[in-house]
Amino acid sequence: MNTGAENSAGEKPRAQPESFRGRELSASLTVKDIRNSLAWYRDVVGFTVRQEFERGGVLRAVSLKAGSVAILLTQDDGAKGLDRVKGDGFSLQITTAQNVDEIANRIKQRGGVLESDPADAFGARVFRMKDPDGFRLVISSERSS
Repeated sequence: MNTGAENSAGEKPRAQPESFRGRELSASLTVKDIRNSLAWYRDVVGFTVRQEFERGGVLRAVSLKAGSVAILLTQDDGAKGLDRVKGDGFSLQITTAQNVDEIANRIKQRGGVLESDPADAFGARVFRMKDPDGFRLVISSERSS
C-alpha cells in the first residue's frame, strides 16, 4: 500500500503491490482480405513485412513492423460472418518522432484517404484514417514538453 511519503531523493515510492507496467503493445487485426490489407499497410502507410505465415500454400497472417510498433494481420475465416463491423469504437494510436504532416502527405500520395487532416490537439500533431476493414488509426507526433 502506498503511504504517499517521499524517500530521501524526494520521490514517492511505488505503490504496493506493484502495479502492472507494460513495455510494448502489439495489435492483432482480423481482416476480410489479407492481401488487400497487407498492400494498404505496406504500400500506403509504410509498414514493413516482418514475416508471412502460410498454411497449405495460402497466406493466413502477416507480421508487420513500423519502428517499435507491431501489427499482426490475420485472415478472417468467416466463422462470425465476413461483413461484421470491425473496429467500431476502437482506434490504434501510433506516436512518432517523424513529421506528421509529411507522413500524411505520403499516405495521400500513395492513394490513402485521411479521416482528418493533420491538426494540433493536446500538445501533439494528429491525423486519423481507416484501414480497408474500418479499423481506425491515429498518427500523432510526440508531445512537446
